[in-house]
Amino acid sequence: MLRNISRLVPCAALASACSGLELAPQEAPSLTSTTVMSGRDLIWDMAFLPNGTMFFTEKCRGLSVRLPSGAVHGLLGMKDSKGYADTANDLFCSGQAGMSGVAIDPDFDKNRFIYVYSASNLTTPHKNRVLRLTVNGDLTRVSNRTDIVTDIAYKQASSAHPFGDAGAHNGGRLRFGPKDGFLYVTTGDTHNGAVPQSPTLIGGKVLRIDRDGKAAPGNNPPKGFDPRIFTYGHRNPQGICFRPGNNQPFTAENGPWHSDEVTALKAGGNAGWDPRPKVAGRGDCPDGYCGYMPNQMGATDPKVRAAYMPMTDLKTYPDAMRPAWNNDGLSQGMSSCAFLNGAKWKAWNGQMVVGFMGIGIHGTPVGNRLDLLSLSDDGLSAKRATIPLPMPAGRFRSVVQAPDGDLYVGTDTGEIYRLSPK
Repeated sequence: MLRNISRLVPCAALASACSGLELAPQEAPSLTSTTVMSGRDLIWDMAFLPNGTMFFTEKCRGLSVRLPSGAVHGLLGMKDSKGYADTANDLFCSGQAGMSGVAIDPDFDKNRFIYVYSASNLTTPHKNRVLRLTVNGDLTRVSNRTDIVTDIAYKQASSAHPFGDAGAHNGGRLRFGPKDGFLYVTTGDTHNGAVPQSPTLIGGKVLRIDRDGKAAPGNNPPKGFDPRIFTYGHRNPQGICFRPGNNQPFTAENGPWHSDEVTALKAGGNAGWDPRPKVAGRGDCPDGYCGYMPNQMGATDPKVRAAYMPMTDLKTYPDAMRPAWNNDGLSQGMSSCAFLNGAKWKAWNGQMVVGFMGIGIHGTPVGNRLDLLSLSDDGLSAKRATIPLPMPAGRFRSVVQAPDGDLYVGTDTGEIYRLSPK
């Protein structure tokens, strides 16, 4: 299915004037896989320096760095974690929460800053925080912890809510915009119906901030909203990535028993998720959260389930950002996303890879895969193909393109694979 792909190149990308010039079919690359690491804990995220040095997080252990030589240094562990230069007793993991996203400052050579997203018990109720850390010269320790965001919602345990334990719908991806240099932070709705559309609660959002945690200029949220909010009305975005060329940000987001979504973001935009009771004629819902309307469970048709509780509610919010792709109406644990950029990717150059953890409507582990999305120029539609895997399928938690152009894939079972195109 992926062997020969014709690519349509916009005239703006060519030196001479043209009109819909179609190039000859290009070969899709064949892939080889190298196991970079195995036997670790759940790999949540990765970030690279230009020389291939890789920072990575393990959800219930902490932050480490792998040097180009293959040596690994544990930098900042959670309470009781072993093998780390330092530990932080307030950092913990529970359910979907723990240490998740990691990002490297664009000016790392000057300031040595990296950032991680983690659940913390410094306050009650607990919160998720974005930590800024300084890495020493030989990459063996971090210091000068500064919590630049301290008020991201964390789900406490609730006996009244029938779905999801503490830490559910936690978001957690961190990425710097390649053009604007600001930090984008994805946050989840924490099974709280009031959160996604709230102007002041910053769960169910994408934040866009500077290295001190202050609002970036141009976020353009509605009047009365927290100025750090770039987009709102999200459910549980675990992926954010930027399209090569125009640097358009896209989210990859978990759906409610239907409709995992990939969406092009615009400043101040509403993603259209609103699980509050009595919205659009809903009645009471368990624990005041209609994100799993009980009558969805008996519906096998994804379109029927979507009618009960739409992921992007265009009836209530007709101006909401429209998704480019909704996983054919299925919810299978969409996690991270990355754009492939470079001529060695041949016909896949410029296309998006999305990882899936493989979760069916009743928790059945189906759909463990990497998909390739060819997005329209306007970001409102996409064509999907599934990548033939040269390694075992797994719960693919993180996909990141390294500086050398290869794709690194992290799994819940503690592997990091390097996928190289031939």
